[in-house]
Amino acid sequence: MSATMKDLLEAGVHFGHQTQRWNPKMDKYIYGDKSGIHILDLRITYDTLEKTQEFVQKLVANSGKVLFVGTKPQAQKVIEEQAIRAQMPYVNHRWLGGMLTNFKTIIKRVIYLNELNSLETSGEINAYPKPERLRIRREIEKLTKSIGGIVNLNKLPEAIFIVDLLNETTALTEAKKLDIPVIGLADSNVDPENVDFVIPGNDDAIRSIEVIAKAIADACLKGLGKREDVEIGEDKE
Repeated sequence: MSATMKDLLEAGVHFGHQTQRWNPKMDKYIYGDKSGIHILDLRITYDTLEKTQEFVQKLVANSGKVLFVGTKPQAQKVIEEQAIRAQMPYVNHRWLGGMLTNFKTIIKRVIYLNELNSLETSGEINAYPKPERLRIRREIEKLTKSIGGIVNLNKLPEAIFIVDLLNETTALTEAKKLDIPVIGLADSNVDPENVDFVIPGNDDAIRSIEVIAKAIADACLKGLGKREDVEIGEDKE
């Protein structure tokens, strides 16, 4: 387990929302309340995070991919950084409807973005008139924002990690429709019912999001390491 109980405490992972803003379905994950704020049970957080890391490690070792999702301002930078570190795809600006359920169409947009990027990197763009160059660069910027994090995703992910289940209801619904396992950082105000791995924790504080996302990324990297060991072993045979 890469995050210690001390890490979780110091990052304020245990701070939920005001007691009147809770979802009763989160009851079993709540330790108590203090000054009108729900306190999440860090022992459960620690245990579920450990189980989640084991699941992610195995999945990635078997060539699976985890899609990191977090589009709220506090999560954007963390999701991008940790997904890139873990060599995993991510969505950190806006979830496009159909990103999973209409994956074939999304892949066409990804191919189009890759084509535009190759115009830029090869220098071919310079052969175009100035207005056309500006149009292409604006298009690259727009597409990079929405699908730049999934340019290397050539098939549906094997799991999805969501920060703030209330904010990402479309992503959650699409994953469930396709039976894609969902890992969710679940604050005291969310409905955890459709989540396979519920990690109770503060989904508003940057440090809390970071400690959980980092733990998921660490598990991905361990899985990648095991995958490489297997491939090296196969090459030697």
